[in-house]
Amino acid sequence: MAWNEWNELKSAPAPRADLIAHQDDLGAVGHEAYVLHGALLRHADVAARDHSARTAAALRRHHFAMGAALETTADVWTSQLRSLLQACAHISNHLDHTKAAHARDDAKIRTAIRGVAAPEVPVSRLSAYFK
Repeated sequence: MAWNEWNELKSAPAPRADLIAHQDDLGAVGHEAYVLHGALLRHADVAARDHSARTAAALRRHHFAMGAALETTADVWTSQLRSLLQACAHISNHLDHTKAAHARDDAKIRTAIRGVAAPEVPVSRLSAYFK
């Protein structure tokens, strides 16, 4: 790429990409985060951390260097697992909140539009004005 081409690209306006998220999309992503959280809890074997700690302690007592390595591995695994579980919960909760907030906003907009465009006054009351 020549220098003048680079300058032209820098000065050209960047294409705009609007982010559009539909209610169903938000719900689907939030649900998948919830499902992943549950699957991690079931299959990650959090209880194995205690077993690994006992095994690491036994190896250290017998002067195996692998004991310290196993303890470090278990600590890192537990830390990473907790971070992943928190991230899944955060995503699920945030998207649930976002979906609910958008639904409330949509309801307010519908109410405002209905009130301005077509007030909900019974026909019997309207006919009273024309008698």
